[in-house]
Amino acid sequence: MTAATALPRAHDPAPAADWQRRVARAFSRAAPDYARLAGAQRVMGERLWARLPERASSVLDLGCGPGHWSARLAGRIGEGGAVTGLDLAPGMLEEARRRHGDRVRWLCADAAALPLPDAALDLVFSNLALQWCPDLEGTLAELRRVLRPGGRALINTLALGTLAEVNHAWSRPGRPAALLGFQGRDRHRRAARLAGFSRVLVEASTQRFHYPDLAAVMASIKGIGAQAARPGARLTRTDLARAARRYEALREPDGLPVTYRLLTLELHA
Repeated sequence: MTAATALPRAHDPAPAADWQRRVARAFSRAAPDYARLAGAQRVMGERLWARLPERASSVLDLGCGPGHWSARLAGRIGEGGAVTGLDLAPGMLEEARRRHGDRVRWLCADAAALPLPDAALDLVFSNLALQWCPDLEGTLAELRRVLRPGGRALINTLALGTLAEVNHAWSRPGRPAALLGFQGRDRHRRAARLAGFSRVLVEASTQRFHYPDLAAVMASIKGIGAQAARPGARLTRTDLARAARRYEALREPDGLPVTYRLLTLELHA
């Protein structure tokens, strides 16, 4: 990830609406390359796929990006069902529509203010989008509102300790790297219960991937919740060289490591 493609940091002091606009613009710019670079995201998404219920006729893919999971969900439930792919970034939805056509209903909206009626869905599927929602409690309350009794939400998100190697490489004394404010397992469990889910399962796991160099690392995490510099900052060659040296000190036989602390939520309405 370069300075030009750096994504906004969650919980910046800017107003929430301004932060959302910046996130939407950044993801829209990243849309054409996102699917090609999303190998780790797809691997982690398979954990959710394995938990799908046998039947679901009305499904929401929350934070659908370029539509990979939306299209798979549409293929699974068949013509008798309906899948909505929702994303904050118009550019992502344009890419999703280009790749997958109109077999899915594409919807541009905020996860914390879903333009959907109460009790309309059997299933919410969301792979690595919840960490981008600054109002965790509000977002989960919205998911509970739109789920029918007996419906469920299957969510992958990221916890504290994610991207520790990236943080090490880009941090300076007194100035940590500009990572998202990842939340812990207990915070997610409390938020889900507060939202009114009757059964809350939160499973923690660690996923590690390896890449040949720093450029490949930063490309791989685009959209997950990190950036190399704070908004408005410019990276110099010195910055890049320093980060590369610090990351090289962590190299393992398989390459430069990237660690994700994955939380898989199964929430029953």
